[in-house]
Amino acid sequence: MTENTAHPAVDPEEHGRKVSDMFGRIAGWYDFLNHFLSLGQDIYWRYRLARAAKPAPDGFVLDLAAGTMDVSMELLRQYPGIRVAALDYSLPMLEQGKRKKLKNGRENRIFPVHADGRALPLPDASMDAATIAFGIRNIVPREEAWSEFYRVLKPGARLCVLEFGTGSRRVWKGLYNFYLDRMLPGVGRIVSGDEDAYRYLADTIRTFPDERSLAREMAEAGFGRVYHVPMMSGIVFLHVAEKPA
Repeated sequence: MTENTAHPAVDPEEHGRKVSDMFGRIAGWYDFLNHFLSLGQDIYWRYRLARAAKPAPDGFVLDLAAGTMDVSMELLRQYPGIRVAALDYSLPMLEQGKRKKLKNGRENRIFPVHADGRALPLPDASMDAATIAFGIRNIVPREEAWSEFYRVLKPGARLCVLEFGTGSRRVWKGLYNFYLDRMLPGVGRIVSGDEDAYRYLADTIRTFPDERSLAREMAEAGFGRVYHVPMMSGIVFLHVAEKPA
């Protein structure tokens, strides 16, 4: 595998606390900045993620790193009969989403839970699909998250991962790389007052494995039918894998 491996000196517990604290600080700005910094493309990305999940019409779906629950909402929009376990390590993010979005009956279908992606509070083979959007790079070590996804999914169920491609590859003749290094932290500082959070985002994108390496990790965790779909010239990838029946 490529990471931890890539970050052998990182203490998982300390890393988790720092990431949780960081997202807690920007929770109030998170949705706005997602839309603004992606020029609204995040809405389409989440649509593609949910469409690929294909749960049973009345099934249970795990949305890990649910944050303010935009993916959970899109899952419910596409599959009105499902129930969604919206898990995240940052409680303020879940509280923000719950306060703003869990209304008009959605509170009976989406269930926010404060949880660690390395130790999911879910029974074995209980989920009809699982999603994670822009969150797998925040879990250290990733192999523990892959293992937990595999454990809680039913045979034949899909794992769908939405994640940035590696920032080490030049995209749009280096314009995207300039955006990551210079513009992203600056915009984060101006809007949210927290440059460090968006500097962290840029750093994790830059050091993230490429799509083939991530697919290999998923296959090594036991998943089959692994494939990936590039979007925006490979700035973002949709990864899909299936727990063998």
